[in-house]
Amino acid sequence: MSSPYPKMLAPLDLGFTTLKNRVLMGSMHTGLEERGDWDRVAAYYAERAQGGAGLIVTGGMAPSKEGGVFPGAAGLFTDADIANHRKVTSAVHDNGGKIAMQILHAGRYAYGPECVSASAIKSPISPFPPRELDEAGIEKQINDFVVAATRAREAGYDGVEVMGSEGYFLNQFLCLHTNKRTDRWGGSYENRMRLPVEVVRRVREAVGPDFIIIYRISLLDLVPNGQTFDEILQLATAIEAAGATIFNTGIGWHEARVPTIATSVPRAGFAWVTRKLMGHVGIPVITSNRINNPDTAEQVLAEGCADMISMARPFLADPAFVQKAAEGRAAEIAPCIGCNQACLDHTFSGKISSCLVNPRACFETELNYSPATTPKKIAVVGAGPAGLMTALVADERGHKVTLFEKDATLGGQLNLARVIPGKEEFHGLVHWFETMVGHSGIDVKLNTEATAEALEGFDEVIVATGVVPRDPGIPGQDGPNVLSYIDVLRNKAPVGKRVAVIGAGGIGFDVSEYVTHQGESSTLNIDAWRREWGVGDPSDVPGGLLTPEAPAAARDVTLLQRKAEKPGKRLGKTTGWIHRASLAARGVKMIGGVTYDRITPEGIELGSDKGPQMLAVDTIVMCAGQVPMRDLADALEGAGVSVHVIGGADVAAELDAKRAIDQGARLAATL
Repeated sequence: MSSPYPKMLAPLDLGFTTLKNRVLMGSMHTGLEERGDWDRVAAYYAERAQGGAGLIVTGGMAPSKEGGVFPGAAGLFTDADIANHRKVTSAVHDNGGKIAMQILHAGRYAYGPECVSASAIKSPISPFPPRELDEAGIEKQINDFVVAATRAREAGYDGVEVMGSEGYFLNQFLCLHTNKRTDRWGGSYENRMRLPVEVVRRVREAVGPDFIIIYRISLLDLVPNGQTFDEILQLATAIEAAGATIFNTGIGWHEARVPTIATSVPRAGFAWVTRKLMGHVGIPVITSNRINNPDTAEQVLAEGCADMISMARPFLADPAFVQKAAEGRAAEIAPCIGCNQACLDHTFSGKISSCLVNPRACFETELNYSPATTPKKIAVVGAGPAGLMTALVADERGHKVTLFEKDATLGGQLNLARVIPGKEEFHGLVHWFETMVGHSGIDVKLNTEATAEALEGFDEVIVATGVVPRDPGIPGQDGPNVLSYIDVLRNKAPVGKRVAVIGAGGIGFDVSEYVTHQGESSTLNIDAWRREWGVGDPSDVPGGLLTPEAPAAARDVTLLQRKAEKPGKRLGKTTGWIHRASLAARGVKMIGGVTYDRITPEGIELGSDKGPQMLAVDTIVMCAGQVPMRDLADALEGAGVSVHVIGGADVAAELDAKRAIDQGARLAATL
């Protein structure tokens, strides 16, 4: 039988060792190492090794205290650290995998007062100005990289990844944006690239020839005064000569005002820049960013864009990604939707990372779906994300599950999210749920309103009926010019040219995105997306940074909120700025601190500390929050029936699929 993905599943010969396929599990900081539970860290990586990743790269390990991304960041500083990391490498090797440790020096991105860099220029995303290193200080940092690499080898790692991109320490020396030095470490590009080349050369000398050294090279800085492609080629040639085994692609500095991994970025949206490096170096090249399924990975490899694919968050979503692809079960791969809600948002909030679609990610030792000792007859009411996850986990454990859904399709309010331009990945999540339910033993009853009578005889009843829009009680809201967000997103009513959106939470932003877009979503068109965000070719412009071309808006929209704060302040920590920038580019006006006094046929009368205002609009869209849909749960509880209420029916907090799925999985694991 031929391989379903011959390019992706082909081995990669590195000379002294061979990788079993072309899939790299890219580096992700999870926060696990800092908790000190190394059995838990080992279980997390072991499951991904068992799932078939050709090579795993850990989250970034600090080579020095000043280089840690935050105070107390994990590294290999003591013999005890080495012993702890051996647990991880042994677990990976026992499960047939290979693993490299990423050495991450944050430079001026380090969130602490001891941070250091090429020059004393503060980062816009950190409150601490760095100290400019002198000659002795630079020598110390080089030696710290070398010591980290040798300790990694002692701990059993198969290699290291030297982080030279994303605006971290080595990248800061490369670019005039942050390197204003006039000594031998600054000025000409030959001087500016001296540090990363010296790091790789001395690491190779220290670890010997039979140890993987991945160099993460920034191919697109996306900041002013970034590298040109000629400079990148000059660096790549020197890094290869210094002893690197593989190049991995880095895209964009963390401070760049261009999204690089969010769901609105086109799939494989940066493979074109990795392809520019192909043929110029003699070692394998890895491409990365927004490759989340085996079909995209296979296409990128078949087109000659890279020798290998890096996927990070897809291994949070499904540790068995490669195994399922190899077995012809690609449709069963739980999809990474690029939402950042449980991974990066958690990381930057100091929480353990996980995954919206896979709550077990990073919780492998505490959340398991073991067979039920006494199978039960379970009713789940509502086929939104909470109900679907509950039903699937309960079925997997051996319970007899009946799923009631009043609509004709599965997905609940995921079906609203999937129509928003930039959220097309939600189609894949709904399709995955449909696939998994189709492969299960769940008795699905669509177009069925569950009643108390229909739920008699079940051992457990789970109510996941979701939310209904909150009634804001605005005088005049019953007029024909007022629509709910549900009517708009289901395309049930025409929307005028001038629109007021009431409520600037996630739904208000989504609706504004929906009504201002026209034509094909730029997420589905790489060229259009690059124009919209100003992504150029580093062969033409340093750093690949162009002036964005604002897309034409389909409607004139004003986004309103009662809170006297910046609209969108409470959106996702790592993606909120993208949504705000996208709407601003479409001319959406955002006003906070208003009261909704009255709706008239001419528009809406607002109040504020500046006095009354009449906003003339054709359509008002209500996005003023939600309340739990608890009628069934209340009726059952009133009749003395014990029920579990989860998801939006429990807490109405926007359309929080992350909490809903996690709650459903954890409940089903205990039934």
